[in-house]
Amino acid sequence: MMTIATTQPKLLTGSRVYLRPINGEDAGMYYEHLYVEETRRLTGTHKYATKEQISRYIDAKSQDASSVLLLIALQESDEVIGDIALQDIDTINRSAGIRIAISYEQHQGQGYGQEAMQLLLEYGFGVLNLQRIELEVFTYNPRAAHVYEKLGFVREGIKRKALYYHHQYHDVITMSMLADEYRAKYGISEL
Repeated sequence: MMTIATTQPKLLTGSRVYLRPINGEDAGMYYEHLYVEETRRLTGTHKYATKEQISRYIDAKSQDASSVLLLIALQESDEVIGDIALQDIDTINRSAGIRIAISYEQHQGQGYGQEAMQLLLEYGFGVLNLQRIELEVFTYNPRAAHVYEKLGFVREGIKRKALYYHHQYHDVITMSMLADEYRAKYGISEL
């Protein structure tokens, strides 16, 4: 396990975690996180990449206006524990997808992911003025589905046998949250 503690600018700050931009110096650490087997399973990651490909991916993301890729770090130690992204940002329809990965088991189930999601939802609905944020979660990850529902996401449907992983097909749950649902859940009034 490779953990890197760095002092980087904090884009979004919570009580226990903060979200910061990813940069070229993070390529080695991001590469290590990509190969944690249980995290790969929970995120349905099939693709393998070299460190050079990861570096190019990070560079491309910094130029991509349709996504926001951030690292999740602990407030107390600056240790990076995962990543989170708004992706496929559609400025006409004001929608985006959201995804998250907490890389190591010792950081999972601690509420860090929930706090990171709240920070990025606030950014998406508040700063980017999105109307809809959606996600997908696999039926074999009920813990994540439960957290998403606690956050205010609504189940929209099931994509049957949409993921092939470890010699089996799995269903994918689609969920979303609308801006008015977000404001009602978190007590935020419109201006």
